[in-house]
Amino acid sequence: MSTIVDKAIAGEPTVLLRQGRKVAVVISFQEYERLSRIPSLGQLLAGFPGDADDLSDRHAPRNRQT
Repeated sequence: MSTIVDKAIAGEPTVLLRQGRKVAVVISFQEYERLSRIPSLGQLLAGFPGDADDLSDRHAPRNRQT
């Protein structure tokens, strides 16, 4: 186990298998903290500072200049 932890600290994640299936990854605590601060898409959308009118209609045709 200490070898796996040493690799994680060095920045090398280790994939753990159970019956040949990937079930977990060992990463450093620093990497875990970095990843846990990344906002989800839902959080990003909820934090959108504009109004609904600021967004274009998704199905509106684009006026492309060629």
